[in-house]
Amino acid sequence: MARRRKGLPVNGVVLLDKPKGLSSNHALQRVRRLFEAQKAGHTGTLDPMATGLLPICLGEATKFSAHLLEADKVYRTRVELGVITDTGDAEGEVIERRAVPALTEQDVEAAIARFRGEIDQVPPMYSALKHQGKKLYELAREGKEVERKARRVCIHEARLIAFEGTAFELEVSVSKGTYIRTLAEDIGAALGCGAHISALRRLKTGPFDSTAIWTLEALEALGDPSTREAQLMPADVLVEHLPVLVVDDTAHARLAHGQSATANVSALDVGALARLYHAEVFIGLGVVKGPQEVAPRRLLSTVAIS
Repeated sequence: MARRRKGLPVNGVVLLDKPKGLSSNHALQRVRRLFEAQKAGHTGTLDPMATGLLPICLGEATKFSAHLLEADKVYRTRVELGVITDTGDAEGEVIERRAVPALTEQDVEAAIARFRGEIDQVPPMYSALKHQGKKLYELAREGKEVERKARRVCIHEARLIAFEGTAFELEVSVSKGTYIRTLAEDIGAALGCGAHISALRRLKTGPFDSTAIWTLEALEALGDPSTREAQLMPADVLVEHLPVLVVDDTAHARLAHGQSATANVSALDVGALARLYHAEVFIGLGVVKGPQEVAPRRLLSTVAIS
């Protein structure tokens, strides 16, 4: 019983297809329990209304989850014209209705084009950003509104998928920190009728897409934690964008003790992060300190000293 309460040393990454109506944290906890893992974390919140790709990190993989928070993301959303809600999505209260003009597909394309590239975006009140230590959505629920500074984000691509007169579907590739609800509201404002989103699905985040995605039901159907564990991706998939640095036995031992070590880092700049491997096994991240010196930055706790 004690071992079950503590959890098992499960390490790796699973790509979850988060269902609608479940918060990211609730989805995370359900996955953690399925794997009986000690630790779990995700790599970027999805609203309860949203569905799609939510990478879940288990055990040691949580040490590297922050690297995906900076990643670009791809979403598909449905935008409803003529109705403005307080949250910017279908779960909010309707605060205004406007007539939708006789728009053409070209009108919508032209409005979307105005938001491609780098733009300044004001975060919504219904967000997890904080003001004086309190989350904005908590203030919004109290009927309060505070001034928010615009942030620079980038809409790498915005593609109109379908147009139905009073609604359209949009696929967008965006930088970190971009709010799709706000983008839809701004496009609606540009069209003169306002808008909110009625559906949102994340298709891609960083290097991950939906090709190896798991629903909660599919994970449950695997039967037991050991079978599920066999489906996990290794922790280093989270940092595959970083260069590889192979260290020998001596360097490995020093790094494991928290000390800098000699390594062939001539191809890397001082300050660069690198993936560290010893005997073809990922041991964590190091930072280049000099022409032949690397220091440990974030190592797996399972690193063994030779």
